[in-house]
Amino acid sequence: MQATETENHSHLSNGDAAPETGYALPRPYYTDPDIYRHDLERVWGRNWIWVGHRNQIPECGDYFLFEVGQESIIVVRDAEGAVRAHMNVCRHRGSRVCLEASGNARSFTCPYHAWTFGIDGQLRGGRLMPDGFDRTVHGLLPVRVLDFQGLLFVCMASDPPPIEPALARLAPLTAPFGFAGLKVARQASYPVPANWKLALENYLECYHCAPSHREYSKSHSLKDPAAMTPELVGAMREKSRAAGLSTEEIGETGAAASGLGTDLYCRRYPLFPGYQTGSRDGTGIAPLLGDLKSYDGGATDVQIGPLNNFLVYADHMIGYRFIPTGLQSTDIQTVWLVRADAEEGRDYDLERLTWLWHVTTLDDERIIRHNQEGVNSIHYRPGPLSTMEWGIVDFHHGYHRMIE
Repeated sequence: MQATETENHSHLSNGDAAPETGYALPRPYYTDPDIYRHDLERVWGRNWIWVGHRNQIPECGDYFLFEVGQESIIVVRDAEGAVRAHMNVCRHRGSRVCLEASGNARSFTCPYHAWTFGIDGQLRGGRLMPDGFDRTVHGLLPVRVLDFQGLLFVCMASDPPPIEPALARLAPLTAPFGFAGLKVARQASYPVPANWKLALENYLECYHCAPSHREYSKSHSLKDPAAMTPELVGAMREKSRAAGLSTEEIGETGAAASGLGTDLYCRRYPLFPGYQTGSRDGTGIAPLLGDLKSYDGGATDVQIGPLNNFLVYADHMIGYRFIPTGLQSTDIQTVWLVRADAEEGRDYDLERLTWLWHVTTLDDERIIRHNQEGVNSIHYRPGPLSTMEWGIVDFHHGYHRMIE
């Protein structure tokens, strides 16, 4: 392992790959397998990752799998009602223990040699082991779990970053949306042949929105800073207060310096006049979230840590993940959430609910794919970033702190 660390660090310190502030990253950051392995260990292995909602596993034994890179995690509700997470790796010879993506189980039995683990992760049975074998030290490896207003996060590190102070600041801003009372209406996967950083960087800027997202740009003023006039923002804020929303904003990155231990961002911005939510015709598409009294014609961007992004309208929420599955293979996972008591076909139509971010993510898959194709060229040179790409600059600062 030490040799790998040294090798990875030499790649990151190579003069040909030295990044420049305010510019795109050099080619090796998107093409070098050693840097990719370093990303999995230092970024994905040591940060909090949003994996789902507590309402996905309401009963004892309900579980789902979450996979990133070569890792697989079992997220399960235990007999005491707590949410636990375990590495999906048998403590005998390493087989995957749980093979189904979701379900309900009283225990997990390895399909190789039938070692059986309780939903609490403890080893219950291992056949024909020698005298002195101690079952208590061979349970499934635990993974840290954090529940923020119903949103479940996991961290595979033994010393995860201290995210709680950041969430305490965020909590009053998101409380009116009633995150705990949401349910997953749909999840969709959009594989893209590109490095995960290109996919995430695309989400962190709207410089591309006007030329690349025709449907999105009809309703979202974020496409153009000039469109967010004081009059438009002021009108939305008046409506936000009337609806029961806070107008406070949080925008802190490089959080190691601030003591929060994670990046944190929360900002509500206006949709264009005539749009109440992110729908094709601008009209509402689901019951209002939480305690909201009315539509305010806005949308809230929320970032929790460097890897977790959400977009919250008055009547539904979108969660975005950009999960690495290979050096140049990423699974863009889009999750739509609505009120838990909303009934499909009565309170919302699934096609109307998912239309905007389905077509927008298809656009993203296309432009990210072409981005990777160009970056793969030996003639690629990092170019300067626009003032609208400040989110990428912030990400790069945090990313380099994590990997070095």
